[in-house]
Amino acid sequence: MTSGPGFVYVCRAKGSAAGHEVSCFEASSRVPRTGRRAGTWGPTITFSASSGSANAALARLLPFAIASLLALPVAVGLTGVVLPAFGYLPALGGETFSLAPFRALLAQPSLLTSLALSLTAGLVTTLISVLAVALFLAAFSGTPLLARTRRVLGPLLAIPHAAAAFGLAFLIAPSGLLFRLAAGPLGLDAPPDLLIVGDPFALSLMAGLIVKEIPFLLLVAFAALPQADPARRLMVARSLGYGRVAGFLFAVWPAVYRQIRLPVLAVAAYASSVVDVALILGPSVPPPLAVRLLTWMGDPDLSMRFLASAGALCQLAVTALVLLLWIMLERAGRRLCETAAQGGKRLSRDRAARSLAGLPVLTSTLALTLGLLMLGLWSFAGFWRFPDILPPSLSLRSWERAMGRIDEPLLTTFIVAIAAAVIALILVAAMLEGVRLSRPRLAGERPVLPALIAGLLYLPLIVPQIAFVFGLQIFALVLDFEPSLGLLIAVHLIFVVPYVALALAGPWFALDPRFEAVAASLGHGRIAALLRIRLPMLLGPILTALAIGFAVSVGQYLPTLLIGAGRLPTITTEAVALASGGDRRVIGVYALLQTLLPALVFLLATLLPGLAFRKRRAMRGA
Repeated sequence: MTSGPGFVYVCRAKGSAAGHEVSCFEASSRVPRTGRRAGTWGPTITFSASSGSANAALARLLPFAIASLLALPVAVGLTGVVLPAFGYLPALGGETFSLAPFRALLAQPSLLTSLALSLTAGLVTTLISVLAVALFLAAFSGTPLLARTRRVLGPLLAIPHAAAAFGLAFLIAPSGLLFRLAAGPLGLDAPPDLLIVGDPFALSLMAGLIVKEIPFLLLVAFAALPQADPARRLMVARSLGYGRVAGFLFAVWPAVYRQIRLPVLAVAAYASSVVDVALILGPSVPPPLAVRLLTWMGDPDLSMRFLASAGALCQLAVTALVLLLWIMLERAGRRLCETAAQGGKRLSRDRAARSLAGLPVLTSTLALTLGLLMLGLWSFAGFWRFPDILPPSLSLRSWERAMGRIDEPLLTTFIVAIAAAVIALILVAAMLEGVRLSRPRLAGERPVLPALIAGLLYLPLIVPQIAFVFGLQIFALVLDFEPSLGLLIAVHLIFVVPYVALALAGPWFALDPRFEAVAASLGHGRIAALLRIRLPMLLGPILTALAIGFAVSVGQYLPTLLIGAGRLPTITTEAVALASGGDRRVIGVYALLQTLLPALVFLLATLLPGLAFRKRRAMRGA
């Protein structure tokens, strides 16, 4: 039964091979809205893919086809790594299978240290980020602070990983802002002789990853939170005497975590195999395994490709081990929570815990904000000696020097990012609509991506980039593909689509289907309802998803470096290349531009719905 203004309608559903149909009549008088005779059913509203079995089958197959198309390059890339890893690559003289590449890999100095750094970075980054998000939600769920936090996530997500890493380096380095602020109380007149950025334990690397992954996990957790029904679950927990934090962790968090598990695994995989952030903040003697792989891949000696392929499989094994250990930690955490819940302790006095729960998120926000401020200051700074907190003079000299050689990378970055984001948005919208139409729902039920489709979609985020993008590069070389914008856009799509889907799936499925039911009852077809009802009402989420896809493409370093082969430089590849130079002013210019591009797109995504619906008050929040 559903209701309208002044009317109550009763609906019946029937299923067939062609799909599910819902028909409605006015319950108060049984007079159909179409003016037919009393007692007859009104117009039929079809929730299936089509009234024809062919269209219904197409709607069911389309999401799977799109997800498989995006997962296919992962399989191709891994194949391009596996064969050379075992010595077979005829183009480079490898005619027979051999274990020589693995023997060469095991002979590399400090290999175990590199493996340990990658393993530790993956586990520690994920653990701290997940705990920070869980405690923050537990302490502030249902409060105004949660809504305010959600509004600032967009600008934080617009900051690429490399720019965030440079900003953090400018904060924590011996000559950075933190030591400048402490110079007076500590009596420092010169930067202390400390190895902070690039420390041998990769602590600064993990810190840089954590401050970026906390906002990302908060975003996906916010999207999953409504489906966990936190208000009613917390009400039951509080009625049993549990405190806010304990009640959330015992009653709500398990339901939230089940929905964000794939993004959490993606964070673990990324942290264990990251390259650009490791080049900026990580140790160099020895570096994490992914950085060593990049060195071997770029070696002028082409025979090093065999060693790099063996190393890529080793990186794949390290990431798989990280994921396995994380799954074991999940089970241990579940048992710990069950034991604590069964112990009967309500933990109702949690005011101190709630006060401290926001510190990790606050620290992440401050680090990203102050880091961005430092990038801006250094890009305009003249001579800036330690321990001055602010530069005594500002200059445009660094911008003038950079502008002479930055136009081509900037244009390439914009073209690739906007093309990848738009194509990804179209693919994701088609996939989500196919899922929605092929999986009819009951009242109050919210469809989700099927597990198989979600697994295929997020596969490029779980498999290390360094493991399969290198294989794609080998195939491109064997097939004599020249680096081109089209090829680069296609590779960026592999990584952009999952994030666009992550941002758009929740709003797409949450839109009340009765709007389209009304359109159908007025004689409009499915395409008209999509173009005139669904897309306008979802304009805000669609533009936000587009901005997220744009930002993800701008931040792609490794795919651009390997597939572009140095011929298609972007602002990201140029900024990371400056990491070893040490010129903070030029680094500030490049990193700030890398951040400004997605920030402008996020700004447009925020403003355009209000401008498009300026005469429709109820639609301004769309």
